[in-house]
Amino acid sequence: MSVRLKLTLSYAGFLMVAGILLLTAVWVYLLQYVPDDWNQRMLYENPNRQLLAYTFAPAAGTVLAILLVFGLVGGWFLAGRMLAPLTRITEATRTATHGSLSHRIRLPGRKDEFRELADAFDTMLARLEAHVAEQKRFAANASHELRTPLAVSRTLLEVARADPDHDTGEIIDRLHAVNSRAIDLTEALLLLSRADRRSFARERVDLSLLAEEAAESLLPLAEERGVTLETRGDIAATTGSPALLLQLTTNLVHNAIVHNLPEGGTVQVTTSVGAETVVLAVENTGVSLSPELVATLTEPFQRGAERLRTHHAGVGLGLAIVETIARAHDGTLVLAPLTGGGLRVTVELPSAARSADGRPARPLPSP
Repeated sequence: MSVRLKLTLSYAGFLMVAGILLLTAVWVYLLQYVPDDWNQRMLYENPNRQLLAYTFAPAAGTVLAILLVFGLVGGWFLAGRMLAPLTRITEATRTATHGSLSHRIRLPGRKDEFRELADAFDTMLARLEAHVAEQKRFAANASHELRTPLAVSRTLLEVARADPDHDTGEIIDRLHAVNSRAIDLTEALLLLSRADRRSFARERVDLSLLAEEAAESLLPLAEERGVTLETRGDIAATTGSPALLLQLTTNLVHNAIVHNLPEGGTVQVTTSVGAETVVLAVENTGVSLSPELVATLTEPFQRGAERLRTHHAGVGLGLAIVETIARAHDGTLVLAPLTGGGLRVTVELPSAARSADGRPARPLPSP
């Protein structure tokens, strides 16, 4: 049976039970004051219980029949009115099942349980629609990015096959560079997928140590590009994956070095501790960026103002990976352009309130 039919029968059943109890109560209390005299047969002369039952029973049956019909009809109508919002939610679910995620319920009326369910469902559909659109855009960009090195490799191989006397060393070097780029892109895609699934064990991590490690590993690149790299701040303890958080820090520092002034640029990496969060901030000099451009930098395959193709340009997933890792650690990523040019990137993560030995976190001395 449908829920509406069950509610209808329930309403009718309760109404019948209430009617029977009411009539029973009337009958019991009424009979207390009626004598049981078998000799008197006429109700108008001297009422007795037998005559009263003979007169009362048909009327009671008629009332119960009317209550039954009224309960069924009224229950069916009331059940339909009460379940109408659920019907709209069901129709929206069927629509979403067939691939249309743009449909919204937008249930009117007062805020009751059905309204809360409909609003929650609309919110879920909105997030799902945005996620699917993002995944489609990401898949299209990834396909385009992967197709480029494969096409270049095929061209180089065709050139080598068509011209056996061509310098094979040059072709091998170019194939190696193209293959390395394809490998970097594939590893970045795998890292992005792993972080998005949150399939990692959580440990206590100090962001200040990760900042120092990332700065040390990227110091040769900074010196090569004439960028001054500085790290300072407090012990910033959080919980998460050391490998992913190191990747987050390394990506931020790498981007800050690569997207900088041609010479004389600076990169400042700082860590700080708030009431319930820890903050990693990376600030660099560079060209002036508009807020509109900054808002798109976390999208996959965005590389600043131009799609750079230098050796250290990366694969365009740096900040996308950073945002995914931060979100997987229940944190936030904020990008803000600086007035004189450059960018400030701030990652805020939940704080591990105390260090491993149980004592409050202590500030690190500035270098």
